[in-house]
Amino acid sequence: MCDTFIALGDATLDGSVIFAKNSDRPAGEGQTLQTFEMGRYEAGSVLSCTYIDIPQVAKTLPVVLSKIDWMWGAEMGINEAGVVIGNEAVWTTASPGPPALLGMDLVRLGLERGATARAAVELITDLLETFGQGGACAQNDPGFTYDNSFILADFSEAFVLETAGKNWVVKKLTNGSANISNRLSIRAEHDFCSASVKEYKEASSNHPADFAALFSAASLDVEPCSREHWGAQYLAKNNGKITIDSMQNILKDHESGICMHGGFETTASMIVQLHADGIIQLWALDNPHPCEGSYRLIEAFDQSAGRGSV
Repeated sequence: MCDTFIALGDATLDGSVIFAKNSDRPAGEGQTLQTFEMGRYEAGSVLSCTYIDIPQVAKTLPVVLSKIDWMWGAEMGINEAGVVIGNEAVWTTASPGPPALLGMDLVRLGLERGATARAAVELITDLLETFGQGGACAQNDPGFTYDNSFILADFSEAFVLETAGKNWVVKKLTNGSANISNRLSIRAEHDFCSASVKEYKEASSNHPADFAALFSAASLDVEPCSREHWGAQYLAKNNGKITIDSMQNILKDHESGICMHGGFETTASMIVQLHADGIIQLWALDNPHPCEGSYRLIEAFDQSAGRGSV
């Protein structure tokens, strides 16, 4: 579940970068927008994530997170440096591991520790290889587990990161727009990958491994009735003129299922706009069903003023 979108400067009307995500969770789960100020920690400090403890860093960045009440991590968020991250559930052939870091933990860790999107990619992949991912992703369903994909962006760069167990692959987005939705989508055209993925090569060639073909437990093709298909169509239709209203319309679309109702529902929604002058604007809906609600503009972080405020 979930749908995540990114439109780079050439795809938007005003040249800004626009990120958007619907968080689809088991119906009734609490999810709210929360602010965490900069943290400073002594050497040797320990951080308790949802299921495991890991070493804490000396300093964490101020963040605004759309956070599920029962877990430490977050579905999506933005930090003071202008890094925005959202994750997706993906189902892979990698063997499930023991409780470790959740994808939502990795979102929050990337935002608290990464001053650029590229740095956040490096942090998340290092944490993934060191600690792994695993554990129940729903409060009342211990069997509901999955691997994760991510969109990460800042003022100047954007990436799609996809994982299967401790295996990972990254594709840099250089223009246009992109969306991800519960399916491994990166094939052989990737920019970075884990050492484990580098080992998967055709015997007669030196080409990068086809990540989705190696690890996907779902179809390699985008189904024409899927949320991913409809999301891509909406982005393409508005290419070069995407605005906050465009993104709201996508996230509110009930017919495609992007705005989800039922046993799983869209419990929260977020849009972030990164302007070339350093202004960050955040629109959020932390009530279920975007098609029935109104987004509110929240003062976030103003890089042009050299300070952060919420």
